[in-house]
Amino acid sequence: MKTLFVSLLIFNLLSLTLSKELCNSHDKKVLLQIRKHFGDPYFLASWLSDTDCCTTWNQVKCDRTTNRIVSLRLFSGNLSGEIPAEVGDLPYLTTLEFHKLTNITGSIPTSISKLTHLISLTLSRLNLTGSVPDSFSELKNLRVLDLSFNSLSGSIPSSLALMPEIDILSLDRNKLTGPIPDSFGNFVGRVPGISLSHNQLSGKIPASLDNRDFRLIDFSRNRLEGDASMFFGPNKTTGSVDLSRNLLEFNFSKLVFPSTLTYLDVNHNKIFGSIPTQMTQLTFLSLNVSYNRLCGQIPQGGKLQSLDYTAYFHNRCLCGTPLESCK
Repeated sequence: MKTLFVSLLIFNLLSLTLSKELCNSHDKKVLLQIRKHFGDPYFLASWLSDTDCCTTWNQVKCDRTTNRIVSLRLFSGNLSGEIPAEVGDLPYLTTLEFHKLTNITGSIPTSISKLTHLISLTLSRLNLTGSVPDSFSELKNLRVLDLSFNSLSGSIPSSLALMPEIDILSLDRNKLTGPIPDSFGNFVGRVPGISLSHNQLSGKIPASLDNRDFRLIDFSRNRLEGDASMFFGPNKTTGSVDLSRNLLEFNFSKLVFPSTLTYLDVNHNKIFGSIPTQMTQLTFLSLNVSYNRLCGQIPQGGKLQSLDYTAYFHNRCLCGTPLESCK
């Protein structure tokens, strides 16, 4: 009898343990509201009210200690409609991702700015319109902000430079207009890699960007004018610069390139001068100076002759291997 009693006690304790739901009731309620907002789609079929969101639901993760929802990642599924404002009611989220959901439309809900624990925010390859929220500057722990491949318009908020932990800032392939904010030369913390390509940005690149050492810059396919020499210099640690297909016009001869530079694309601009001999000392993975106004002989040495001729063609009077010999 004693053995039977102990066995029943253990069984009952195990049953109680197994039946105890880990998922926070508030978080579960919010997630069910999000599912309802999208019309209870098959993509969220695992989100059942009588199951534990921490153990059986897909697309979400709970913190192992607190059991609060810390990750919501919705990607490559069949969802339609706007991003629900309720996502801002999951206060412990560190990762929020809506990716590759082309039927997601509307503007970015400002409620996301309440998620002060966010480390990574990805809203990419959707069909979002409207502006980039100025209130994102309140996300003081954010390291990754990816809003690429949407139809966002308006200007870039200067307040984005107030995010002290930002490490990757991707606003590429939108319809953003206006200048690059002068504040981007004064990030308050980390110096992020910045991608603003395939927009409609105009004006001059702010001289203030010389204040910071950017490891990655992609400003390609915009309408930027003037000088871009602020990204180069012997004391910089820049690794990748893409300024192609703009209206930039500056003297290439006067640039001093950092030894860390491995990727440089400035094709389709109005850049003049010659190729500095110092470029023979660099180990390029990719170089493209085509469709500019460069002249003179391509310096002999390093990787410069091993590149395809398309890296140099369509300049005013550039010559030497791999182009035609200089006369």
